[in-house]
Amino acid sequence: MSATAQPHLLRNINFRWLLGGGLVSMLGDQFSMLALPWLVLSLTGDSLSLGIAVALMGAPRAVLILLGGTVADRYSPRRVLLASKLANAAILLVLAGLLMLEQASLALAYAAALALGIAAAFAIPAGTAILPQAVPPQTLQTANSLQMGARQLSLLAGPLLAALVLGAHDGARQTGMAALAAAFAIDALTFLFSAWTLRQVTLRPLAVAAAQGMWRDMAAGLAMVWRDIALRSCYVYWAVVAFFVMGPLQVALPVLASERLHGASALALLMGAHGAGTLAGMLASSLGGAWLRRRFGATLLLVDAVVGLLLMALGQIGTAWQGAALLAVTGILGGYLQVAIFTWIQRRVAPAMLGRAMALFMGIFLGLAPLSAAVTGALLRHLSVGELFCGGGTLLLAAAMAAALFTAIPRIAGPETI
Repeated sequence: MSATAQPHLLRNINFRWLLGGGLVSMLGDQFSMLALPWLVLSLTGDSLSLGIAVALMGAPRAVLILLGGTVADRYSPRRVLLASKLANAAILLVLAGLLMLEQASLALAYAAALALGIAAAFAIPAGTAILPQAVPPQTLQTANSLQMGARQLSLLAGPLLAALVLGAHDGARQTGMAALAAAFAIDALTFLFSAWTLRQVTLRPLAVAAAQGMWRDMAAGLAMVWRDIALRSCYVYWAVVAFFVMGPLQVALPVLASERLHGASALALLMGAHGAGTLAGMLASSLGGAWLRRRFGATLLLVDAVVGLLLMALGQIGTAWQGAALLAVTGILGGYLQVAIFTWIQRRVAPAMLGRAMALFMGIFLGLAPLSAAVTGALLRHLSVGELFCGGGTLLLAAAMAAALFTAIPRIAGPETI
């Protein structure tokens, strides 16, 4: 993609509405992501209760996301995304109101977590499927870069803003509930704002295939991915990568900080370096667009091989700055590749099937993340954290080499347009 694509894209009114509304909503999400666990802990002080609430929010995303993608393809991504935003706003406003009326309970927190998880299962595939209908095809990679970069920025800045709201009334339980209610209300208002901006977006009309029934439509999406050898190969490969990488980063990284470095402050530095690197990689992903379109598969495997080597090195560090440097590079490579992968899928898959294709892609990571974390936790009872990182990196490197030798992934090129 040329360097002039980004200014033209930012003059696109559709993209400005999507980016502005999405950024406000993503910042608002961080208020609920911080307030909901704090609500559970304020009510119970029990880590098991917190784990149940997190599971109630995460499980529907993994279980229902393919259904959400099918619904998005069937009824249009914008209608589904708009409905999910309004549903989220209603859930959060009810929760905020009940907290203000001193009706807080663990059952209420569980119900809110479950409802938000269900809404997310429909919002995620609809949100990833709408962009190709809203921007010119030649700007898609830059659009993904800026949109995903905005999400990463919200992950860095959002918790700080939420902490200011929650910390402003820290103290007595009643006052604390008022602060939590304010956090949920702020998130609800951001959903309403982003719903309004979404209504301003004009999408290109698409030819939609005749509906065959919800379950048959879902099966047709799965069959489409299976018949496309490149998609099938990449999805299987990404499942392997997710299993080897997500667990070590989620579980083993805190253990590494605790055992070798300086505890919580070191963990914050490591996570901050990875997050900043990811943001930089996403924003830089418009560079080398022509190369990626010609050599997408080879680039994918090369980056993963390098990340495997970085993970192996991470297990050998002795200081926080060494880990921060390695994770910053890992984040840059990962952020760059995330944008490239999203763009490749969006260009390869027909728009009428895109919701299902993206739902399956996201479902791989949502479903394997808890499994990878559980396996990593179990392995750490028998292996040192250095051995685990070295083993995970070695397996990732081996997976990339096996894919290069025995699959068609290295020869995959990305289409210029849909």
